[in-house]
Amino acid sequence: MAAMLHTIGVASPVASGGVFPDHQSNKFAVSSLHSLPVIRSEARSNLSSLHESYRAGKLIAKAVATKGENAAASGASKPGHELLLFEALREGLEEEMERDPRVCVMGEDVGHYGGSYKVTKGLAPKFGDLRVLDTPIAENSFTGMGIGAAMTGLRPVIEGMNMGFLLLAFNQISDNCGMLHYTSGGQFTIPAVIRGPGGVGRQLGAEHSQRLESYFQSIPGIQLVACSTPYNAKGLMKAAIRSENPVVLFEHVLLYNLKERIPDEEYVLNLEEAEMVRPGEHVTILTYSRMRYHVMQAVKTLVNKGYDPEVIDIRSLKPFDLYTIGNSVKKTHRVLIVEECMRTGGIGASLTAAINENFHDYLDAQIICLSSQDVPTPYAGTLEEWTLVQPPQIVAAVEQLCQ
Repeated sequence: MAAMLHTIGVASPVASGGVFPDHQSNKFAVSSLHSLPVIRSEARSNLSSLHESYRAGKLIAKAVATKGENAAASGASKPGHELLLFEALREGLEEEMERDPRVCVMGEDVGHYGGSYKVTKGLAPKFGDLRVLDTPIAENSFTGMGIGAAMTGLRPVIEGMNMGFLLLAFNQISDNCGMLHYTSGGQFTIPAVIRGPGGVGRQLGAEHSQRLESYFQSIPGIQLVACSTPYNAKGLMKAAIRSENPVVLFEHVLLYNLKERIPDEEYVLNLEEAEMVRPGEHVTILTYSRMRYHVMQAVKTLVNKGYDPEVIDIRSLKPFDLYTIGNSVKKTHRVLIVEECMRTGGIGASLTAAINENFHDYLDAQIICLSSQDVPTPYAGTLEEWTLVQPPQIVAAVEQLCQ
């Protein structure tokens, strides 16, 4: 099969460069690759006050972006075109397939069905069944086939119908995708993109509502990014495909229908840079993916109360952009992390450790990390909402930090 796939495009010479090339503007990038202890700062003594604020506040469980909230969005009068997030992903993928004949797609129903969330719709008729390859329901097999194709010089985009299903391919992703560059002494690069929907949806049940970012973050040799807007979804998709490193791209199931105006001209984002969503002075709020919109809902209330929060979408989950984060911490001296990942061993745990390790002297208060509950996601809608961080909790946490 790998030999058959290799006929799709011409193999490129194998590069000898290592994974995670130095990011010149990020002088702290190296430290984020080290093994970090799990450090949590939950301010347990004030936990009851957070719950009281949550009960008293208006529950906004389905918070999404509203007009004027997205710093990256362009006004309707500006040049560009409007796309939903899943369409932006498709546009980025299609542009890269047109630009580079080595780019191919594989996964369940990615062909003529167009993917479970229509990210690959229309690509099979345009590029053919070999470059858009429908596979059996066998994640371990087609992920391994994609990794093998990458070793031969192709640039596969491997779609998981749900990121939880890719746990079936965890051995391939960890022992092969993440390590082959090293274990081969640099003879192979693995320019593969592994992508798909994840996160807590709306009553999708526990197995379809997993937050698996930290599972993949623990794998050496793999970069992780999470998109949150159509603009960064397209830019990160293109950057991931062009990278010589294996990249896992996390998409949130509830953000696919988010609409935004994006530029007509081509752009490619940096895989290792965070996005400054809202500059501020009083507290640094670090977040990513769907929680960006819960944070922005809370910001409305905070501004009305006289607070000036700085909001950063970290985007790069591995390595962290400690240059951007560090500059913000040096300015505000207070940090709140808001994530959908689990409380124990989540992205917030690693981020807390990295900030304490690098910027402890600049902190005037203990870091607070708001995470999802350590439970399988319930099916019942009200219980599902209680497992996630809600805007009133964010407001209460900022008030506590700024006392």
